[in-house]
Amino acid sequence: MTRTVELPIWLLALILLFAAVTFASHFLFPSVRWFFRRRFERAVTRINRRLQRPIEPFKLTRRYDMIQRLIYDPEVAQAVARHATDQGIPDNVAFEQARRYAREIVPSFSAFAYFGLAIGAARWLSNAIYRVRLGYQDKAALQQLDPDATLIFVMNHRSNMDYVLVTYLAARRSALSYAVGEWARVWPLSRLIRAMGAYFIRRKSRDDLYRRVLATYIRLATQGGATQAIFPEGGLSLDGALAPPRLGLLKYIIEAGSPDPQGRDVVFVPVALNYDWVLEDRILTSAARAGERRFKARIGVVMARILRQFWLWLTGRYHRFGHAAVVFGRPLSLREFAKSTRAEDPSANPAGRLAEPQAEVDGLTLLLAQELLSRIGAAVPVLPVPMAAWLLLRHGAMSAELLTHHMKQLESQIAPVSAQHHRLRLESAGKEAIRILLMRGLVVRQQGQLVPVRAKRELLVYYANSIVHLVPQAPLGLVEGLDAASARALSASAKS
Repeated sequence: MTRTVELPIWLLALILLFAAVTFASHFLFPSVRWFFRRRFERAVTRINRRLQRPIEPFKLTRRYDMIQRLIYDPEVAQAVARHATDQGIPDNVAFEQARRYAREIVPSFSAFAYFGLAIGAARWLSNAIYRVRLGYQDKAALQQLDPDATLIFVMNHRSNMDYVLVTYLAARRSALSYAVGEWARVWPLSRLIRAMGAYFIRRKSRDDLYRRVLATYIRLATQGGATQAIFPEGGLSLDGALAPPRLGLLKYIIEAGSPDPQGRDVVFVPVALNYDWVLEDRILTSAARAGERRFKARIGVVMARILRQFWLWLTGRYHRFGHAAVVFGRPLSLREFAKSTRAEDPSANPAGRLAEPQAEVDGLTLLLAQELLSRIGAAVPVLPVPMAAWLLLRHGAMSAELLTHHMKQLESQIAPVSAQHHRLRLESAGKEAIRILLMRGLVVRQQGQLVPVRAKRELLVYYANSIVHLVPQAPLGLVEGLDAASARALSASAKS
């Protein structure tokens, strides 16, 4: 017992290493985890005090635990069994495929990444690029929302800046969980986006197993009260107008909605965005011209443009890209909408028979998508460049003074439709719109007139399309002093 034992130095070092690891895992690591967990809980408590809707426990669930909960859900288990039978593969192989889908979808929300980094970066970037404007159609209704309801922000998709703007402007409401497409599944961007609570979706996937895993995650998130943000158009608008809705995510949310009147309601908040200058407008119009959703944006071109803007900032010649505006529309309760839809359409259940549950969900999804897009369209902000683009396309060449006059006249006709939109001072707004149009080469000055450039017409159409649904059908008419025929002739003579 007391004899000396000789050991090689490497063996002694290995024994000490194992002892240190054992000590750390049993005594040190639990204490450290408890210490940081307590600090994290205090930080979340402080954040929740300043939020209108506190961070939901669902969002704070560990990613590993959420993945386990998702893949062992009974609906996913049934989908795994069906997939294994249909594909002729073992159950464990199908189960591992479901696990891969779950790992791909489930985010890893970090309150520090969202409120410490993302909000600050979104605020700085938004105000550095645009003059940001915020408006409400019914602010009182937004303030009186059921605090227990699941909130879904439903937005039109004009630019990838949409994520940044809405994250910044909704910072005092809650932490948003976005549905993000495949473009963001690139390291290290994917890690940052997951830390902000976004979940990834494959928009064109036809795999039934993948769709069931995604539907189950959305059901758990919706029933857990997680605040989400979705784009019902399913992608960026290529022509500037609202695109027809895609029903997948809305259908999953409706399926997750509780039929119990005492359960958690789902409330949709329409969000309308518009810009004087969409950063990707040339890429989007090129894709529309080609008839395909393949955006050819080389990283070298993007970096060159960033460096050019940085140089302009250093030399004091930097101008912001006009206005960016966000309007929160009138909220819509899923429970109330479903109730009113059934009351207004008794033919859906002829002879008192109950409709098939799936058919009823599909019909309700389509009606809901149409109503939400209608509310988004009614809330679209009317900004200087879209107004100027519409007027130049409608009337042709005109002087700067005449353009400003027509903008005032157009605003007076749009006002009854969009009374709650943020009103800009049209004198300065008109000058800003003209500066942007001239700088981008969308118009040129000829004989004291602003003449649309024929080669850039598709960009003018792109911006005009964003407000065309709000413009009254009655003609505005040209003021005296400019002949319409001569204006059009002058416009046709403009060369790129």
